[in-house]
Amino acid sequence: MLLWLAEVLAKDVRAFNVFSYLTLRAVLACMTALMISFVVGPRMIAWLTRMKIGQSVRDDGPQTHLTKAGTPTMGGALIIVSIAVTTLLWGDLGNRFVWVVLLVITGFGAIGWVDDYRKVVHRNPKGLSARAKLAWQALIGLAAAVYIPFAVSAPDTAQAWAQLATWTRSGFSGALSPNADLIVPFFKSVSYPLGVWGFIALTWLVIVGTSNAVNLTDGLDGLAIMPTVMIGAALGVFAYVSGNAIFARYLQFPFIAGTGELAVICGAMAGAGLGFLWFNAYPAEVFMGDVGALSLGAGLGAIAVIVRQEIVLFIMGGVFVVETLSVIVQVASFRMTGKRVFRMAPIHHHYELKGWKENQVVVRFWIVTMLLVLFGLSTLKLR
Repeated sequence: MLLWLAEVLAKDVRAFNVFSYLTLRAVLACMTALMISFVVGPRMIAWLTRMKIGQSVRDDGPQTHLTKAGTPTMGGALIIVSIAVTTLLWGDLGNRFVWVVLLVITGFGAIGWVDDYRKVVHRNPKGLSARAKLAWQALIGLAAAVYIPFAVSAPDTAQAWAQLATWTRSGFSGALSPNADLIVPFFKSVSYPLGVWGFIALTWLVIVGTSNAVNLTDGLDGLAIMPTVMIGAALGVFAYVSGNAIFARYLQFPFIAGTGELAVICGAMAGAGLGFLWFNAYPAEVFMGDVGALSLGAGLGAIAVIVRQEIVLFIMGGVFVVETLSVIVQVASFRMTGKRVFRMAPIHHHYELKGWKENQVVVRFWIVTMLLVLFGLSTLKLR
């Protein structure tokens, strides 16, 4: 919206051309989302408190968490609003990738909202059933997964839809451009063609898997949001590179026209996350709930797939991966042997029960994520 206004004003005042620079708009998006969070945050927390939308706490977990009962939750709606409003202000609304990511974020956010609302307002401890939640995630993830392969392979929106229509009419057969190959980091020319169905399966797994991984990690004050900020900012760098023909050629990345615009969403995600962290830092005034965790994870997954950095996301999101694996291992071990590998899963609770203080667990996981993000960024040049 503001980009369009700046383009109109630039016809008479050349100084407004500065807003056409992607890097500036990404920075402004970060600052705008941060300011929106600061302004709206206290009012949203007050409203959630007034409506008695408070977090329920498991009595079989760390005893220190019992004091958190009643803390306002569903604060992730603040993050979604900040990201959406900021993107609509500073993003190119004609860009196909912007709308895909926004729809994925809001779609998964809606699932989380229903789940949280049933748990907190209707006092239903199960919320949205696991089967129903996964079914809706699968549906939204599949819708994105079917479109993204053709959006990545085509130079513009019209050709993306044309390729999708052709693939459908041909009985779901056909090939994609090399842009859709699975890229292996640290190697100059190692990539694997996935085919349409392989790309769809990978996209679905990344979006749904990352969404649930972030949700599992969101168990301590600030634990999930800061890694999300760091990974989102790093993906913004990858988006800028893959959308710039010169940088993509120099760094031997596939050039995908239009992906650079995702840097604006990544900037908005970083700003909204930092703004939320202001209120979510220990001791938290508000929790993001499923509405925030599911949407942010799905957004990261969608962006990573579009910029062709699924493996790098796996590296940078190592904390999310370990948290998820700890739950899988714990459940599998208990069902097969009747014994638990960890004192409690996800693994952040294991360290709490070992004696680590909550803020120690959080900060140490942040440090690990920072190192992993830097390692992921090194793949830009180490090829």
